[in-house]
Amino acid sequence: MPLLRARHLWLFAPALLLAAAWCVRDGAGLTARDVHMTGEPRALGGQGAPAPAAVVAQRRERSAAIVPLQASRQDHDFDGQPDLYRYALQLKSAADGGDAQASWRLSRVYDYCAGYAVDPAGYQADDRLVAQGASAGVQAMLAARGRVAQRCAGFSSTDGLGAQAVTLQRLRAAEAGSLAAEAALLAQGKPLDESPDYRRELVQRVLVSRDPEAYLALSAAMGAVASGDEAYRGYVAGTQISQLAWQLAACKLGLDCGARSPLMTSYCANGGICSQDSSQDFANFVLDAAVPRQGAGTLDDMVSTLVNGSGGST
Repeated sequence: MPLLRARHLWLFAPALLLAAAWCVRDGAGLTARDVHMTGEPRALGGQGAPAPAAVVAQRRERSAAIVPLQASRQDHDFDGQPDLYRYALQLKSAADGGDAQASWRLSRVYDYCAGYAVDPAGYQADDRLVAQGASAGVQAMLAARGRVAQRCAGFSSTDGLGAQAVTLQRLRAAEAGSLAAEAALLAQGKPLDESPDYRRELVQRVLVSRDPEAYLALSAAMGAVASGDEAYRGYVAGTQISQLAWQLAACKLGLDCGARSPLMTSYCANGGICSQDSSQDFANFVLDAAVPRQGAGTLDDMVSTLVNGSGGST
């Protein structure tokens, strides 16, 4: 039974699994030391090593000085790119030169395309096999996987995408000053600094930045995994719904959350969590599939505090 077919079981999982689907799967179980010790990914994955702890304070200062990209530029810089292989080649030169945003964007490309790049031919062969007599729900997932294949065409197994490349690129981006990359590393359970003060300060910097990509990157760290953590006391954190609130706030701040957006595509293609309505955007999907009617008001209140930058903190 192909692995892809096993993923169809996600279509029948409880709707609240939506809240866990955007966890940073690529970095699971991989530490910064592992990246340094296991050798370099080939080709686009590049080479590098994690920065020492002594430069953490410098990273904080540099990331605080970065002006987040406007929504119109985001569409151009990642979400609206039809050819991510070509885009990655364009980004790599700037990333190698220390451009923090280019490094972060490159990590997004690696993350988005990793599942396809492992075996492009096998990826598409699985889709053809499963397409025969597929239900409407499975057809939706196949359409999302098709969008991934189209955008990621050009990548192959020799490019070395995967956990190592994604984590390494995020470390590079964080070292160069990318706030979103710092947030993504925290969401992976590999923050630049383990201390509660650093983690709380990072949440505050994300809120002050109003950078939708940083909000999205941080969202997995603010879900159920944050329950009982004093570092996040007073913030929107600690439940599956709070993770969704951070994602919805990112949408309101300008992230592309439309029906064919990378966010919707990743939920569907990677987790089998798909809308039956091909025109439905992320906000409406969440309200339909993941939040009981009596919880909608609470979710709205959470999102409002995140959008206004307070994050619920008193």
